Amino acid sequence: MVDVRDERDKARSAECRPGTEAQSGFDRLSRLRGMARRTAKTAAADPAPTDTASSGSKASDPKARDTKAPGWLVLVYRIPSEPTRLRATVWRRLKGLGAIYLQNSVAALPAGTASERALRKLRHEILEMSGTAVLMSCTTLLGEADVLAAFQAARDDEYEEIVDKCQDFLAGIEKEFTAEHFTFAELEENEVDHQKLVNWLAKVVARDAFGAPGRADADEALARCGEELERYAARVYAEETDGH
Repeated sequence: MVDVRDERDKARSAECRPGTEAQSGFDRLSRLRGMARRTAKTAAADPAPTDTASSGSKASDPKARDTKAPGWLVLVYRIPSEPTRLRATVWRRLKGLGAIYLQNSVAALPAGTASERALRKLRHEILEMSGTAVLMSCTTLLGEADVLAAFQAARDDEYEEIVDKCQDFLAGIEKEFTAEHFTFAELEENEVDHQKLVNWLAKVVARDAFGAPGRADADEALARCGEELERYAARVYAEETDGH
């Protein structure tokens, strides 16, 4: 029969004697702690290399950075129902700025210094009409493509209208050639009409923040108008010379 007390005493004596398994365990623990401290010092002095192929290139390459969605200025307003001319006035002002309506009395423009200044001024005018108006600066969380499409469509409509007016201008020039009506008075009138087209296109281009595709046709139509105007002017000058 084994005496439990004797076995317990042997175990205690083994724990206290150097060179035993317990002492070896303490030694291993001390060595591990020392290694851990040396490793920590080495890591602090020489940090681990980063993945330059991914994180480093993103920091140095501007194209790799996230592209933020364009900001928008949104005007939310209410105007008294009478007189009706007040509503028409605000609508024309917003249309002239190139704003699009997200819904009734909620208009949006791409963020910009000139746009903000114009909308601040319009808000002040609405308040003077006894209306209410809130001007907000924001970005879209969802539906950005729909807002951009609406803005592009509005610019394309304007470009298309310019193309139509250019066709009318060209038809008028052709009519003068057919009638052989070459006078300085007519030339001056045509020059005024042409300059109006030039100014109109410049205004639309100025508010075309995202490059609507319809601009190419408008540019081409206006260039043709300029060419035909020069041709008509040359004929007027020629007729003037022949007359003297």
